[in-house]
Amino acid sequence: MAITPKGLKYLLAGLVVMVSGYILMTGGGSSDPEVFNYAMFDFRRLVAAPVVIILGIIIEVVAIMKVFKK
Repeated sequence: MAITPKGLKYLLAGLVVMVSGYILMTGGGSSDPEVFNYAMFDFRRLVAAPVVIILGIIIEVVAIMKVFKK
């Protein structure tokens, strides 16, 4: 089963969505190890980033499984 140009676009779009989810998850660290930073438990890191990553995985599965016409 060869990949079509449209399927390749979906694969790349899914990859971009997943990478953006991982970028949303970064940060929240502290430069001082003695100070605990509660910013790492905010909505963006606990809810939004995993939802974006799962959406990217769904796009990848669709891009792989769906038969696109040329």
